[in-house]
Amino acid sequence: MDLGLKGLKAVVTGGTKGIGRAIARTLAAEGAHVALCARNADEVAMTALEFSALGVKVFGGVTDVADGPGLAAFVSAAAEALGGIDIVVANVSALAVAGDEAAWQSGFAVDLMGTVRLVNAAMPHLERSAHGAIVTISSVSGREIDFAAGPYGAFKAAIIHYTHGLACQLAGKRIRANSVSPGNTYFPGGVWEQIEQGNPEFFKQALALNPTGRMGTPQEMANAAVFLASPAASFITGTNLLVDGALTKGVQF
Repeated sequence: MDLGLKGLKAVVTGGTKGIGRAIARTLAAEGAHVALCARNADEVAMTALEFSALGVKVFGGVTDVADGPGLAAFVSAAAEALGGIDIVVANVSALAVAGDEAAWQSGFAVDLMGTVRLVNAAMPHLERSAHGAIVTISSVSGREIDFAAGPYGAFKAAIIHYTHGLACQLAGKRIRANSVSPGNTYFPGGVWEQIEQGNPEFFKQALALNPTGRMGTPQEMANAAVFLASPAASFITGTNLLVDGALTKGVQF
C-alpha cells in the first residue's frame, strides 16, 4: 500500500528515542520530510543526520515541550525549514506516575499542554495543507486503571478526549485528528528495560498480563501512528487506536 506520504512535511516531538524516534524514522522512510525535537542537542543532531541519509529533508530542534514559547519557536522554524507542515505527532511524556503535586504539574505541562501547544502552534500551517493530520500518543493507561493510575493515566485519558474533540471541530477544515494508545513497549534504554533491571518481579508480572507473552516494539507503535497520519487513512478521524497485543480487557464498541 502506498501511504501517500512522499513529499509531505511532518513534525514529531520527542523524536530521538523509543516510539517517537521510530515514528520519525518511518515517516522519513516513507518519503516525508521530518522535523523532530528533543532536549539533548547531541542526540538531536545525530538523529537528524542519520535520517537525512534516507533522502528527505530533516530538521532538528532542541526543545522542552513544557516551554510554551520554545515549542512555538521550534514549530515555526520547522515550518520554515520544511516549507510547511502537513502532519504533527505529539509524542512526549513526562512519565509522571508518582502521586505528589510535582508529578501532577509535570504531567500537565508536558503530556497535556505539550500536546495542546504543539497543535496550536502548527494549526495555521495545517489549515493550509491538503492533508492535515494530527496524531497524539496516549496510552492504554488512559483507558484502564493500572499501575500508572494518577497523573500519567489521567493526562493520557485527557489527551484522547482532547483529540476526539479536535476531530469534530476540524473536520470541516479537512484536518484529521486521531490518537494511538500503545501498550507496554520495550526498547533499550526505555522505562521497561529499567524496570526489568531494577524490579524484575514487577517486570515479570507486567509481562504475564499480555496474552501474547511479550511487550510491543517502538516500530509496531510507529506503524499505527504513521498510517493514521497518512493520506491512506483519509476517512479515519476521531479514533483512538489501541496497539497493545490484547493487553486491555475492556470491549470497544
